[in-house]
Amino acid sequence: MRRSVARRLLDRMFLAGEVVEVEEVAARMRRVRIGGEALAGLDWTPGQHVRLFIGDGGLLGGVLRTYSIWRHDPTWEALDLIGYDHGGDSPGASWIRAAEPGMEISFTRPDGSFVTQEARYHLFAGEETASVAFGAMLRALPEGAAAYGAVEAEGPGDHLELPKELVKVCRGGRPAARSEVLVDAVRELDLPDGPGVAYLAGEARTIQAIRAHLVNERGWQRRDVRTKPFWTPGRKGLD
Repeated sequence: MRRSVARRLLDRMFLAGEVVEVEEVAARMRRVRIGGEALAGLDWTPGQHVRLFIGDGGLLGGVLRTYSIWRHDPTWEALDLIGYDHGGDSPGASWIRAAEPGMEISFTRPDGSFVTQEARYHLFAGEETASVAFGAMLRALPEGAAAYGAVEAEGPGDHLELPKELVKVCRGGRPAARSEVLVDAVRELDLPDGPGVAYLAGEARTIQAIRAHLVNERGWQRRDVRTKPFWTPGRKGLD
């Protein structure tokens, strides 16, 4: 009885789907396609995310983890997520590593305000976990829109292919948290005079450092900088 009540509650709070396809798209990144009738006609703005309910312990034992949507077409009855396996046994990394066709999954409707805005130009900066949202956002930019940016990965094989060319840098064993490699790459970008709109995503402390550079060194206003922290070491819910 208790299990059936929990199932009904999950059905009210979440959409139901099934993993139908898994593909390695980079050295540590997996594309997971989720299918199901609930995805037909689902509203989505590129840059938004879903939250997956992960765990076998019912409502009290599971956890929510956020994944950006790589691609969704309402005619598919499917959406593509891409997850980064950064190692360890955190819930998010463990799920993306273990995902396989046939697995049932509960997830929220697409949500989030980390989407592109009208701007003179667009600046993107982040590491592997940011690349998924960036891919969807870049794909949705109007034709001819100016886009600049830098993306960081551990090594050359860890970069996700994006629809527009951004500067690629590798940290080569240095920490992804509070990454000086990425901050320096943004600092070296040759940007137009005056601010555009910046989209910074990925590790929380690195995002803070890049925002500080834009505000303190380039004279941007904080309102011109949009941020989306996906993870940081030791913070519950962002592991």
